[in-house]
Order: sequence, then structure tokens, then C-alpha cells
Amino acid sequence: MDFLSNIMQTALTFFYNVTTSIGFPNYGIAIILLTIAIKALMYPLTVKQVKSMKAMQDIQPKMKELQEKYKGNPEKLNKELANLYKEAGVNPLAGCLPLLVQMPFLIAIFFAIRDYQYALLPPSFLWMTDLAQPDPTFILPVLSALTTYIQQKQTTTEMTQQNKMMLIFMPIFIGYISLTFPAGLVLYWVVSNMFQIGQQWFMYRNNAPVAREEAR
Repeated sequence: MDFLSNIMQTALTFFYNVTTSIGFPNYGIAIILLTIAIKALMYPLTVKQVKSMKAMQDIQPKMKELQEKYKGNPEKLNKELANLYKEAGVNPLAGCLPLLVQMPFLIAIFFAIRDYQYALLPPSFLWMTDLAQPDPTFILPVLSALTTYIQQKQTTTEMTQQNKMMLIFMPIFIGYISLTFPAGLVLYWVVSNMFQIGQQWFMYRNNAPVAREEAR
């Protein structure tokens, strides 16, 4: 993890040098550029993850029918579900794999930004006087909670009790821990969420015409 973290810190220094070369040295902009670069590199995995989630959502009605029909016969249910996955070309684990691949990088970014040694002190950006310290205005923690909620809302089509709880609990939890995290780290999270929201909107928008035709 130290190896990956060092790579992320080197990348952040690179983007800071980019801002310096254009005559506007700023670590906030460097963090935003680093975030966009990482999300762009991870885009193929994001597409795979979103498509898998969408495919699983599309077959949810049929899955419920089978669960109701074979609720007293687990062996038959598993066989029928396997056939359904095969017919739909869906792998239930496909949505998890891209996330697992990204996890080491996400953890590395966390430590990289949290422990980064800023050359320009204090590293200010917009209303934040020091990116190495928590945001005293609470604007970033609120944005982290809000963007987390929107991102989850985009991919939640079935409002089960569990989904409702996660939709409320997760943004509150992220916002709460953001109160104590360095502002630079929370800035990364907010920009990453916004980028993800844009990506998901674009991918779901492309599926909208198909969905409307099916609805007819």
C-alpha cells in the first residue's frame, strides 16, 4: 500500500507542478486534476460495473417471480436463477469485481492525500485556508454527503428496506467522517463523486430510449 500511496503522491506533485508551470500554483486544482485523471483511467471498470448493476436491475422482476415460485425448493431455485443469469448474459459477481480492483487504489489515494507534505504552506483553495486541515465551514462535508446520496440514488431503482437504510446511512456516515478528514481528501471525494455522477448519468441516458420502448 505504501508503494501505491507513493505513486499517488508523486502524481499529485506532478499535477501541482503543472499548475505552477501555467503560473497558478495551487494544490486544490492539482487534487482536482489528479481525481479526473484517476476517474478517466478507471472508466472502463466503471462502465463494466454500471452495466452489470443495470443488467441485474433489469432481471429483478423475473428473479422475484422465481423466488416466489420456488421458495420451498432452494435447489430448484438456484438452478432456475442460474438459467436466468445465463439467458440474460448476466454474471452476479461482475459488478463486484471492478470495485474490488479499484479498492487498493482508493485506499492508496486516501493515505497519499492524508499524509501529503505540501511544499506551499498553507495549501489554500477557494474558501479553504488549509487543505491539510478539516474544512471549518463544513461546506465540504455537506457536499460529500450530498454527492454520495445522489450517486447512490442514481443506481437504486428498487426501494427495499435495506436500500432505504443505505441511502440514508451512507451519506450521513461519509459526511460525519469528513468533518475530521483533511479538506484535501474530502475535496478528492467530492470531485470523484461528481465525476461518477456525470458518468452514470451519461451511461443511463444512453439506455433511456431502450427503456422507453420497452415500457411501451
